[in-house]
Amino acid sequence: MAVEELQSIIMRCQILEEQDFKEEDFGLFQLAGQRCIDEGHIEQLLEIIQNEKNKVIIKNMGWNLVGPVVRCLLWNKDDGKRKYYFLMLDLLVKLCNPKELLLGLLELIEEPSGKQISQIILLLLQPLQTVIQKLHNNKAYSVGLALSTLWSQLSLLPVPYSEEQIQTDDYGLCQCCNALIGFTKPFVEEVINDKENSLEDENEKLKDELLKFCFKSLKCPLLTAQFFEQSKEAGNDPLRCFASEIIGFLSAIGHPFPKMIFNHGRKKRTWDYLEFEEEEDKQLADSMASLAYLVFVQGISIDQLPMVLRTEESVFSKGVDLLENGLLRIEDNGLLHQYLEIKSFLTVPQGLVKVMTLCPIETLRKKSLAMLQLYINKLDSQGKYTLFRCLLNTSNHSGVEAFIIQNIKNQIDVSLKRTHNNKWFTGPQLISLLDLVLFLPEGAETDLLQNSDRIMASLNLLRYLVIKDNEKDNQTGLWTELGKIENNFLKPLHTGLNMSKAHYEAEIKNSQENSQEVQKSKDLCSVTVGGEEIPNMPPEMQLKVLHSALFTFDLIESVLARVEELIEIKTKSTPEENIGIK
Repeated sequence: MAVEELQSIIMRCQILEEQDFKEEDFGLFQLAGQRCIDEGHIEQLLEIIQNEKNKVIIKNMGWNLVGPVVRCLLWNKDDGKRKYYFLMLDLLVKLCNPKELLLGLLELIEEPSGKQISQIILLLLQPLQTVIQKLHNNKAYSVGLALSTLWSQLSLLPVPYSEEQIQTDDYGLCQCCNALIGFTKPFVEEVINDKENSLEDENEKLKDELLKFCFKSLKCPLLTAQFFEQSKEAGNDPLRCFASEIIGFLSAIGHPFPKMIFNHGRKKRTWDYLEFEEEEDKQLADSMASLAYLVFVQGISIDQLPMVLRTEESVFSKGVDLLENGLLRIEDNGLLHQYLEIKSFLTVPQGLVKVMTLCPIETLRKKSLAMLQLYINKLDSQGKYTLFRCLLNTSNHSGVEAFIIQNIKNQIDVSLKRTHNNKWFTGPQLISLLDLVLFLPEGAETDLLQNSDRIMASLNLLRYLVIKDNEKDNQTGLWTELGKIENNFLKPLHTGLNMSKAHYEAEIKNSQENSQEVQKSKDLCSVTVGGEEIPNMPPEMQLKVLHSALFTFDLIESVLARVEELIEIKTKSTPEENIGIK
């Protein structure tokens, strides 16, 4: 019955000119075709579609059958007629109006949710690519519309966060990323091949749409994706492969990542002419951060770096390796302090500090830190003492200073455990060194957040000294200098903490009061902290930053209170009671 009904509609339309088809004809054709599919008359429907006499009708009306056919492929996976459904889909893609097909396919891609998102994307990517290739006018717009729709759906899928989840790929994100590369590649190649083409304007538009897609992909899924060393070595990490391809696309369309990263901070960027949606433009910083991480930390496509930078990196790496080779030949404590009078022996650790704090390559930073520790281990006691003073005065980096203070603590510990004290880490020499540690450079006005690593390390060192050195023995000289330490360090720290906490609590209150107004305007807000404005970010992120700062102050305050408690106990207790303090 359904087949006869469809044939009747077709016979009536065969005598009409294409422009005379009515909306009613489209509706009747769709209903009859749907019934043919529902009743299982798929082979007869195929014959109707393949009939040359029906070519004009199928071209104009056939796209209405794509939805029912696709749903059959998704829902009836064990159906013996699947091969006919695939054949019909291929025929409709080949015969139907590509403009109508494009919109129909994109509507189908937007329909599902959950695990069905990946299923329909994997099913329709190839037909979608074929349809777009048939559109010669406004192809850039069609590519952009398709990529935007696909990305919007993929961004709804959870990003796997473990190797097991990547392997099982329950939601199909990894498969889709791989398939999306195959979908996009011909359009990238078109940009490359058409550089000398007369359609320069269209080529530039296509390039822009591809650039937008790459930016979006760097934000999602790549910003939150996890990368694992084992998968990297095996070469079977689909998200790493996706990242590599995206970076490759950027380079192919004329935006290699070195150019993008170095250009991003400028007031006028090379892609400023792009008409990004407002929200897309706000997220551009995330995309650039993701790109930098993929290149400098994960080492993806790092060979694209300019030769100057790669040469510099190579020299650093070889220099660190050479230093390690030389240091390993020396016994611990075997490098005499007199060598530090030679300029190069002092500039080596200073150079390591620069690599540790400034180099964009994570592996080099970590290796330099390990080499600085090895260098310290090889110096004799006076050499260590001299180097510590030098780096405390020159590093200007809270993290490095905290590292040095931890080493000072280790040397004091070694000295106190020896039968004969080491004069460099006890008594007057140590007090001179502690003067560089137990103080705030700008008193109570010191930026406690910026110096938090150094302050925590200093407090922990002071706590250790109070516990390990009794007032009666005073091996370190701490108890003689306690008044100065309280005036130069503890009291200003108390005042600074009170000021900083009050300031940040006020900022939190202001941020919370203004958040509703900011949400209404959908704008970014800024907060001034320590005389400097925190970069624009959403209100909820601002609050997280402010609360994190308060947590840091609470942590410092907690350790400070413990140190003062120990000092009070030690100064009031008897020697016998001191024995029980640990």
